[in-house]
Amino acid sequence: MRGRVIIERVTTVVIGAGHAGLAASHFLSERSLDHLVLERGEVANSWRRERWDSFRLLTPNWQSRLPGLHYEGPDPDGYMTMGEVTEFIERFAKLSRAPVRTGTNVTSVRRTDDGYHVTTSQGEIGCRAVVVASGACNRPAVPPLSEAVPPDVEQLTPFDYREPGQLPDGGVLVVGASATGVQLAAELRRSGRPVILSVGEHVRLPRIYRGRDVLWWMDASGVWDQRYDEVDDLTRARRLPSPQLVGTPERTTLDLNALTSLGVELVGRWAAVRDGRALFSGGLRNVFALADLKLERLLDAFDEWARTRGVDAELGPPERFAPTRVPSSARLQLDLRGGEIRTIVWATGFRPDYTWLDVPVVDEKGRLRHDGGVVDSPGLYALGLPVLRRRRSTFINGIEDDAREVIGHLARHVAVRRGS
Repeated sequence: MRGRVIIERVTTVVIGAGHAGLAASHFLSERSLDHLVLERGEVANSWRRERWDSFRLLTPNWQSRLPGLHYEGPDPDGYMTMGEVTEFIERFAKLSRAPVRTGTNVTSVRRTDDGYHVTTSQGEIGCRAVVVASGACNRPAVPPLSEAVPPDVEQLTPFDYREPGQLPDGGVLVVGASATGVQLAAELRRSGRPVILSVGEHVRLPRIYRGRDVLWWMDASGVWDQRYDEVDDLTRARRLPSPQLVGTPERTTLDLNALTSLGVELVGRWAAVRDGRALFSGGLRNVFALADLKLERLLDAFDEWARTRGVDAELGPPERFAPTRVPSSARLQLDLRGGEIRTIVWATGFRPDYTWLDVPVVDEKGRLRHDGGVVDSPGLYALGLPVLRRRRSTFINGIEDDAREVIGHLARHVAVRRGS
């Protein structure tokens, strides 16, 4: 191996000790497959280091479940804080006795004749299979136009942001209207700052529908159970922004109408920077109408499910929500040099980091090529990515089925290799 000495051999290496990597470890142990879980930081590292202070899960506590571990606290309809999520995942690691090595940074994974060679900050490992469970949100996705922003305007991503007090005084432009964008816009506005929100494609949902959490409906009606090979446009489904939801004790809805009522100014998608001016797309009316239409169709599907299942009487009456209010005159440009905006928060999504993966399985957009978690290289697998095997894959409670099936495939692959 070009002078390198493999100091260790193991059947499987799992990269990442978040909920996905630990679920993989659970099912590997269940099948008596020896393995290691390598983690660059601590267990649940991204939950500890890459969330803002007021962060809560979007899913209610009763949906917080991992193999053999369910929420059993006093508030099943509440939403876990960042600290509670970390504690929940830590407890799962201890219960499953996962062989985790913390503080171990993976710097390279490459193919060998009998599997893979993994280079880490703590040494070399040879293995037959690798499970990539390092997450889909390793790096913020900031558009190139950020480079044209005047230097006296501070720019942050959700990885940098902790709480409003860290920002300079003055106005804030939040870019992106997914769950992260609307939550940060609301928090910053409540702190007394002027806030402008740049809105593109988004998914509008009420927090509560007919007396139940909207995610109860997604779960009960089977929307989340749709398999990846049944989705019409899988690439689009995997890239959809997270729904406009927030987990609060009050179980409040946080859509664009709620933000407008708070005093947040809405503008279109940020299209360009020219001579220090931010230029926004027009057509907010069409963007809002599309999100409203999709919401109506989803609620219609919920109502139809309730009727056909005979549970209408157990639920509140069907509801419909006011259309998203269109600003009377949304501005199309904003002078970034005039002092109105002191900070820009880029809530424009995230992307994975596969710079350490020296196997040709990443496409031109930086996405892993895989079929339901079976990566386009024998013995290489993925977990914890959006719509990996089902629509529920995006959430913590979706990992159990995904991990069971992916590790089942891995076990068959290893058995064939051993028999050859």
